[in-house]
Amino acid sequence: MTGTIIEALVGVDAEGNWKPMLAESLTPNTDANEWTVKVRPGIAFSNGEQLNAEVVKANLDAQKASPLNTAVFAPVKSAEVVDPMTVKVTLNNPWVAFPYYLAAQIGMIVPKSSLADPKAASRTPVGTGPFVFKEYVPGSRFVVTKNPNYWRKGFPYLDEIEFRILPDSQTRAQTLEAGGVDAIGTTRDEDIVKFGGLKDAYTVSRAAGMAVPEYMFMLNTAVAPLDDLRIRRALAHATDRKTVISTLRGGLTQEADSPWSKESKWYAQGGDYPAYDPAKATELIKQVEAEKGPVKFEIVSPPDPNTMQGIELAQDMWRKIGVETTIRQVDQADLINRAVTGDYQATVWVQFSSPDPDGEYIWMHQNYAQPVGAVSLNFTRIKDAELSNALDTGRSNPQEDVRKKAYATVQQRLRALVPYVFIDHLNTGAVVAKTKVKGIGQHVLPDGSKGMPLTGSPIPYHPFSQLWLDQP
Repeated sequence: MTGTIIEALVGVDAEGNWKPMLAESLTPNTDANEWTVKVRPGIAFSNGEQLNAEVVKANLDAQKASPLNTAVFAPVKSAEVVDPMTVKVTLNNPWVAFPYYLAAQIGMIVPKSSLADPKAASRTPVGTGPFVFKEYVPGSRFVVTKNPNYWRKGFPYLDEIEFRILPDSQTRAQTLEAGGVDAIGTTRDEDIVKFGGLKDAYTVSRAAGMAVPEYMFMLNTAVAPLDDLRIRRALAHATDRKTVISTLRGGLTQEADSPWSKESKWYAQGGDYPAYDPAKATELIKQVEAEKGPVKFEIVSPPDPNTMQGIELAQDMWRKIGVETTIRQVDQADLINRAVTGDYQATVWVQFSSPDPDGEYIWMHQNYAQPVGAVSLNFTRIKDAELSNALDTGRSNPQEDVRKKAYATVQQRLRALVPYVFIDHLNTGAVVAKTKVKGIGQHVLPDGSKGMPLTGSPIPYHPFSQLWLDQP
């Protein structure tokens, strides 16, 4: 919703390459430890403030100082204004994929007035985007209207968008059928099959390519009992991914054993991810029980019925090998807070949709694994020197063959350590819309190149500036 109002410095094209957005250009030095960002001229925020180098520097400084993103920006040494439209970002180490971070939340730019009064800005967001804020009713709706002074001439096509906040996937589908909304996001295979069969009334646009996220169970390796590798491997051995896919996905997805799908150029075979083997899983659990007693833990889940089906299926598989699990339902905000602070043992999770593998650095590197109770972007709190060294190589080396070798090591270590019980690559993330809604998954970046169609997790994101309605 915020992306309709606030834009980022960088975009991503259909091939997964970064492209300038609010930035006119981004240029590294030879070692990629210094990036020069030229700000696109002639852009104003909807409140009349001008976009310039001072504003970009202020945003980057604010991100570096924020409680959450200070860790993400740890490699950033400084941001310096070179001239009215140029910022030089100096890094502590080489960072070849740095622009990709500026294509996400951390690169979204707001005016200085918003930085000065974040409480007011959170209630009335201001940006350079194709729409301006109109209304927000928490838990109900978010409304934006066309920005008449948008810097990309001819956009947006729509005059107004009203977002309805419907956390339950079944309710979303029912509301679409009843005519209460024109489009929904969904991850349910039954929605894809059902609405996909009604081609005269609906279109179904699914996430595709290397930016498809993974569905998994995320395990907290810093707390008992899942700090025991034998238990983590037993859970993976006991999880029948084929059954999950056939039961909950209608056979539409592929098994996962890595953050990247086999369609990605970064995918590498090898390693030691536990194959489905209930007997081996039972053996491992019996070993643990002989030393420590019964194995039991809690799984945290949002209260979505579709999600609960997957958890209950895994719960039954794990029960058969002697593991007792209980389910705690919490709302999405609470679930995120628990992941960040480590207040969980296991949770259902969807992640890993970055177009470049360095986008996953902060979620896996040991430098981002903080003690339970502290803010940690490495949610599993896995600490492994070999894994972290490979992530460092992938971040700093510009040669693709070297990076591929490094990310092959990343995958091997994740398969061996099992901080995640991978299930499948979630290309059932989709946007279902009435046929009158046009342009979903189709947009053009400022340089004229095609933008990445649908990306994100679990429900794919797309820009709204180039959607339109086919009116009779």
